[in-house]
Amino acid sequence: MNLILWRHAEAEDVAAPLRIHRSTDLQRELTRRGEKQAEKMAAWLRPRLPEDTLVLASPAVRTQQTARALTEHFQTLPAMAPGAGVSGILAAIDWPSNRNLVLVGHQPWIGRLASLLIAGSEMDWNVKKAGIWWLYRRVREGQAQTVLRAVANPDLV
Repeated sequence: MNLILWRHAEAEDVAAPLRIHRSTDLQRELTRRGEKQAEKMAAWLRPRLPEDTLVLASPAVRTQQTARALTEHFQTLPAMAPGAGVSGILAAIDWPSNRNLVLVGHQPWIGRLASLLIAGSEMDWNVKKAGIWWLYRRVREGQAQTVLRAVANPDLV
């Protein structure tokens, strides 16, 4: 099954004293550049997605806006909020599952999730804003494998 990790596009910055308030962080919107990034990546992703793909987004406004560039039919998953842990996300999406999924979320958990599934341990891998990492889970000779199918960034598409 396909697991596509999509980091939200560029969002407004918040003054340092306000960052400590979780509600302020969740309300950050995409910048004009971020909107263009999201549209560009959605246009690249849309024709490649299997029809039955489920799109899940963090409750943050910026991830909702990024997901909406791809489809109006997405679900919000609170477990994917900023600061989420990889184990909580894997449990919330029931991975490995029999679903094709797009997760629209945040650093650092996107990079940590990618590293865990590809390399077998959580590491702080950097995923660019609006970047997509497309993973595929398969079984070969009785062994489960995660294959990196694609990495795409707005400046490359």
